[in-house]
Amino acid sequence: MLYKRIRDLREDKDLTQREMGEILMCSQRVYSNYERGDLDIPTEILIKLADFHNVSVDYILNRTDKKNFE
Repeated sequence: MLYKRIRDLREDKDLTQREMGEILMCSQRVYSNYERGDLDIPTEILIKLADFHNVSVDYILNRTDKKNFE
């Protein structure tokens, strides 16, 4: 699964993969693997990403086009 939305969300905040890795306490390489879909994102990291970007986990997983809870 390609996680294009986490790349888009990261770029919207002008953050590098290295900076996101630091925020999530993982390496840039691991974070890059998440974005490319080479690694499945663990639930704990999905929740951290959703909280950080103020979006739902479903949005990150392409299960909805609504970014926020309503």
